[in-house]
Amino acid sequence: MDLRLPKRGVPKRGLLAAGAALAVLVGAGTWTAVASDDAPAVHRSDRVMEMKGAGGAEIDTSYFTAGDPSAKRPAVLIGHGFGGSKEDVRDQAEDLAREGYAVLTWSARGFGRSTGKIGLNDPKGEVADVSRLIDWLADRPEVELDKDGDPRVGVTGASYGGAVSLLSAGYDQRVDAIAPQITYWNLSDALFPHGVFKKLWAGLFISTGGGCDRFEKQLCEMYDRVAVSGKPDDRARELLADRSPSAVGDRIKVPALIVQGQSDSLFPLGQADAMAKAIRGNHAPVSVDWISGGHDGGDRETGRVNARIGSWFDRYLKDDKNADTGPAFRVTRTGGIDSTDGAATLRGASADRYPGLESGLRKVPLTGSAPAIAAGGAFGQGAAGSEDRRAVAGREQSFENPAGAAPPAISALPGVGGGLSQLSSLGVGVSLDFPGQYAAFESAPLKDDVRLTGSPTVRVHVKSESDDAVLFGKVYDVGPGDEQPVLPAQLVAPVRVENAGAKGGKDVDLTLPAVDHDLQKGHRLRLVLSSTDLGYASPAEPTTYTVSLKSDLSVPTAPGVKTAAAPLPSWVWWLPLAGAVVALGLLLTARRRTTAPAADPELAEVPLQITDLSKRYAKSTDRYAVRDVSFRVERGQVLGLLGPNGAGKTTTLRMLMGLIRPDAGEIRVFGQAIRAGAPVLSRVGAFVEGAGFLPHLSGRENLELYWKATGRPAGDAHLDEALEIAGLGDALARAVRTYSQGMRQRLAIAQAMLGLPDLLILDEPTNGLDPPQIREMREVMIRYAEGGRTVIVSSHLLAEVEQSCTHLVVMDRGRLVQAGPVSEIVGSGDTLLVGLAADISEPLVDKVAALPGVASAVRADGGLLVRLDGTDGASAARLLPELVRLELPVDALGPHRRLEDAFLTLIGGDSA
Repeated sequence: MDLRLPKRGVPKRGLLAAGAALAVLVGAGTWTAVASDDAPAVHRSDRVMEMKGAGGAEIDTSYFTAGDPSAKRPAVLIGHGFGGSKEDVRDQAEDLAREGYAVLTWSARGFGRSTGKIGLNDPKGEVADVSRLIDWLADRPEVELDKDGDPRVGVTGASYGGAVSLLSAGYDQRVDAIAPQITYWNLSDALFPHGVFKKLWAGLFISTGGGCDRFEKQLCEMYDRVAVSGKPDDRARELLADRSPSAVGDRIKVPALIVQGQSDSLFPLGQADAMAKAIRGNHAPVSVDWISGGHDGGDRETGRVNARIGSWFDRYLKDDKNADTGPAFRVTRTGGIDSTDGAATLRGASADRYPGLESGLRKVPLTGSAPAIAAGGAFGQGAAGSEDRRAVAGREQSFENPAGAAPPAISALPGVGGGLSQLSSLGVGVSLDFPGQYAAFESAPLKDDVRLTGSPTVRVHVKSESDDAVLFGKVYDVGPGDEQPVLPAQLVAPVRVENAGAKGGKDVDLTLPAVDHDLQKGHRLRLVLSSTDLGYASPAEPTTYTVSLKSDLSVPTAPGVKTAAAPLPSWVWWLPLAGAVVALGLLLTARRRTTAPAADPELAEVPLQITDLSKRYAKSTDRYAVRDVSFRVERGQVLGLLGPNGAGKTTTLRMLMGLIRPDAGEIRVFGQAIRAGAPVLSRVGAFVEGAGFLPHLSGRENLELYWKATGRPAGDAHLDEALEIAGLGDALARAVRTYSQGMRQRLAIAQAMLGLPDLLILDEPTNGLDPPQIREMREVMIRYAEGGRTVIVSSHLLAEVEQSCTHLVVMDRGRLVQAGPVSEIVGSGDTLLVGLAADISEPLVDKVAALPGVASAVRADGGLLVRLDGTDGASAARLLPELVRLELPVDALGPHRRLEDAFLTLIGGDSA
């Protein structure tokens, strides 16, 4: 049966009219061709189209085609994300052109080279522009038509572009299929969820758009009004709702592939759920795909998603009934272990129907928890203490909304790339709640594994000393023992409870964040109701809230969703710690305390001593990520941690920072054993690649916010000293969005250096920098160590490590290969460079490697690198006669002097 819905004719212009018309094409366009070895050349034409109506605008467009120019083909429009331009979607456009589509991209009003005011997808502005673009496509001779003036056309895009794909389908009946990604159904609900102002994301919209004056006047006035009051009014809600796809939801009747992100505090899964229900209610085909990434970072699975969008359009634009459009519902989950590094991989789970957010409900009883129990943050006492602290404290609990709503609890950090929310899928808890500012209710240990898929719900009773109460609900996964509680996807559900100050209070049904999270047997669920959250506006007046439970926690399990048996091809998930995560890592210094071995006074001045360290892969008894590793680092050293992918470097760093526990051995920092919550971690600073900052704040403001989140005294930050070492100068007063990549990296290093930690850990600090910036970063590390402190740097740039590091640790396949001063490793007599007058065969290389006293032999520029095994008699003098006997054309023989050569020799030439 053909599921593509019949055409409904070219629309009466109605709201789109407003005088909007495609007036002229500015210039004839510029044609270029993009060729590849295996695909047809893509022809691109750039034009600026002048629109009339809604203030008018010049819209910058690009048009892509490939193959036979006389062949008829469907068209696809691709919108870009907020703050971007048409260039952001060029790769996808070229791919679709090669697949037989005419593809049109454009920069929305106020972005790229397009003019006009930003209207947040105003139906009379940005949405009307899409209809004018469709008019233009209808006149192209190569575009397939359903009727005169009506091209066969699909629309896709992410975020801002995803919303316009939905809106265009609602306002222009010529649209045949859509594929919106990580976008909103109701922008009012997204920015004002349950009457609470999402202040940081709203601020990012304004700053990313270039400032308030770049927006339509009424939008700017609305933002100013709500930002000052901290509370959305009816006019603000109506303005955003009228510009949302939900306003025309009953008119969106085309096949829709809905792709939504699990790592998304801006447009969470509930937005996709609402759009799926509405469009399916219009009897249109709908598929829903929950990807791992989103606006909060993580893997956007671009290759897989674009391929699925292509198949979707093949089915509903090309009418290819054999096109595989995928399951009705798919969710990306972590699962399986990569064979090289033990990191979690992405795996798909699917169902033949979309389960919604409340499928397979399971009732979980909760009891009141003593206020001393931490809700996952570093300032609580934790669940690892005495049973008395876990005793039931009654179902009714009172807590404070502090004056100025500060300090705020921390869940997601809007605008920070690097995947903070992804940490929860790796079992790392990085959220923060302050004692006295939340209530907690906890379940008994689960008797079996539970997969939470959807939105948990619970009824609570709320009383307030003020008229209204603003609460933030969240459900933690609490592991046994001293494991840090995990907040799935770092998401919270805000709710404004009006009239909570009335006599007797008010019952409230809470719908908690929609997530997909694996709850293991023996773990507990903890419902937390907090008075503050960093991303939202809370009442500034101090008050007291009192809450109690009125129901069990209902947990959706989506029983029809089944995980694939094998991992999907995708990026491997390295630990995506952003700079913000490192800030929360510093909170370990104030976490609940656990029993740890006594300090070793003989190591009190030793920055790092690692002894027999081992860590197995998950659920494995004989496969190791790190095995029997021992080394020592002294004051003033800059230590380079080297090794190929899968060597165990990241696992070692995670254990060093207290994020995971070793299976054997120990790590001591200044004589103190590393455990979650070890006080000595206050002397450790870390920057792991992927640091993110709030772009609308200055560099100094970002650092001050970071330090404030640690809860430590401002005087302990040593901000000026860290900034002097980083060398940012006057740039500190500028917004981070104006920074170059090198400046952002130096700011990230300064962030890690706050508090002047005695041990500084840097993972790939020079990634993405040009040579002058790399040189500056090298000087920063050297200056920092000159004060008697210690730096550990993990990097793939061997030449840079050779210049900046004093000592090296080389790892391969989880084991320590060699450790010592750079000069000894580079100039080690154990490694020789055999110069050859002519090339030799691979079997002859193998024969050299098999000689007595030889540990390895690998090819190098101009000859072979031969590493001796250190046995008695192994020397250059003994080796030369053996090489002559094998008839090698030896031209020279001597010790080598490059770190790259030494590294390749030490790992046997295998860097895969």
